[in-house]
Amino acid sequence: MDFEAIAEHDILRQSVRQFFERELPETRIREMDRARRIPRELWKRLGELGWMGLSVPTEYGGSGADVLTAAVLCEELARRFPSLATDWLLISMTARTLREYGSAQQKAELLPRLARGDFIMAFGMSEPGGGTDVLALKTRASLGNDGWRVQGQKLYTSFADDADAILVLCRTDPVEGGRRARGLSLVLTPRQQPGVAVRRLELMGMRAACTCEVFLDDAKAPADAVVGERGRGWYHLLSTLDEERILCAAMYVGMTSAALEQAVQYAKERTAFARPIGSFQAVQHPLAEVATELEQIRLITLKAAWLQSTGRDCAGEAAMAKLAATETAVRATDKCMRVLGGFGLVEASPMERLFRDARLGPFSPISNEMVKNFVGERLGLPRSY
Repeated sequence: MDFEAIAEHDILRQSVRQFFERELPETRIREMDRARRIPRELWKRLGELGWMGLSVPTEYGGSGADVLTAAVLCEELARRFPSLATDWLLISMTARTLREYGSAQQKAELLPRLARGDFIMAFGMSEPGGGTDVLALKTRASLGNDGWRVQGQKLYTSFADDADAILVLCRTDPVEGGRRARGLSLVLTPRQQPGVAVRRLELMGMRAACTCEVFLDDAKAPADAVVGERGRGWYHLLSTLDEERILCAAMYVGMTSAALEQAVQYAKERTAFARPIGSFQAVQHPLAEVATELEQIRLITLKAAWLQSTGRDCAGEAAMAKLAATETAVRATDKCMRVLGGFGLVEASPMERLFRDARLGPFSPISNEMVKNFVGERLGLPRSY
């Protein structure tokens, strides 16, 4: 195996770090966190830098980069601003859905705008009564002479309030033979209309990601708003899960890396009993544990990304990477917070925000319990759900 860093990835890492130092310092990040909103102009700026269209094909104004490159960017964004990385990941996945299953017209109209940061698309899947049991969804859409009409409710839909459209997973056709996965479609529903109401949820972490509840009351969508094949929406989504889990893992690698970096720096500078606190084993040992786990989750994430980029099966590795990275980030931010002590609780400290943001990982975008079920099934064990 070749562990030599790819030059283009190193350049991308440095570009992202320079961007934060130059244009998005901690003070601005904190302002967005408190406001629970990422301004639209920031997405346009990321579009100018080429980061919004990273996975968009070159013929539509993107870079056509592979998931390895996307994982590098996601890690670096999360290292400084996890909420930004969360929304970028979701935008990247909606772009992939359009890229893989959109009609020629949808691709030509929307992918260039996504790459420029001019068009923001949210994704509505979870519902109040469904959770992990996505196929129990109650949102319905019917096609009439004037297009689609959508009825239902979505929960935990990130940045729905700021989006131009919401890609809604809904039932468009009856269940056939008890197979709930059939008859679901992805309907691209315009956000700004009377039939769509959005309520912002005040989460403890990932505040700037703008998580929302969406109410669809006779919401309108054009007749050609279905992305992909009608009735096959669930199967379209299944093909994106590995990449989503890889990018999610990369995000929590970045958060773990940031927590370790801050704790090590603090341990070097803070003194007690006339010596740096980093000289005490009680401080060194938990940081050594975090450093070791960081290398582990980075390697499994890179392996999963490499498998995906080479067209190989990576479902098991992607799930394991998501599981390991999110659980590690929770432990790491806890250990690093203890090193900082009281200062870690001060809002001026990035550790306070990292500690909160990391708590989302074990149950988003899928619960780690469900991930373990999937991994167990991959091991040949009986299906547990």
